Amino acid sequence: MARVTTADLDRLEFHAVQSGDHVDVALELLGLANTADSDSEISRAEIFVRAGEQWEMAQEFERASAAYQRAIDDGGTTIIDARALHAGALLELDMIDSAYAQLERVRAEGPRNLPTVIHIAETLQAHGDLSGAHTWATRGIERFRHQGVTAYVHDLLLELLRARFRIRVDLGLEEDGFDRLLDEWKPSSHPDGP
Repeated sequence: MARVTTADLDRLEFHAVQSGDHVDVALELLGLANTADSDSEISRAEIFVRAGEQWEMAQEFERASAAYQRAIDDGGTTIIDARALHAGALLELDMIDSAYAQLERVRAEGPRNLPTVIHIAETLQAHGDLSGAHTWATRGIERFRHQGVTAYVHDLLLELLRARFRIRVDLGLEEDGFDRLLDEWKPSSHPDGP
């Protein structure tokens, strides 16, 4: 068994970016996930997710889907909900019903964080479901805008507001209160602060 650190993942992902060899890095990440100690800095599920992301970069969506499913089965904590990532890979495979079933599971439980909501909204937008993307972006803003807004969360909210704005314009919808928040909030400043 091996103790996997953030530095290990950073090193592998940097290598993938430099070399473009996403397949080898995905395979190495899968090996790490399979041998990771329970006291590792990074959860096994997160390592499976990172492997899935490398498979996606290699345009290997079936393998990405399998890696995300392993993350889901593992049940460990991930930065972005593995079900949301799995849905994206399934959409790439034209498995539309399965993809939306994953998103429905996330919706039913309530998305646990903003990175998950941002990923879902951007994925749906990229796959032409502007209405779904708008709904998820709106839902995410409503859910997270008043919950312990740190500078990091505030910046994520701004990112989601900007994405929602672009989607709303593409849909031809009228401006609303959430659009006005973009004018009121400034990057890296607390919305209730000066």
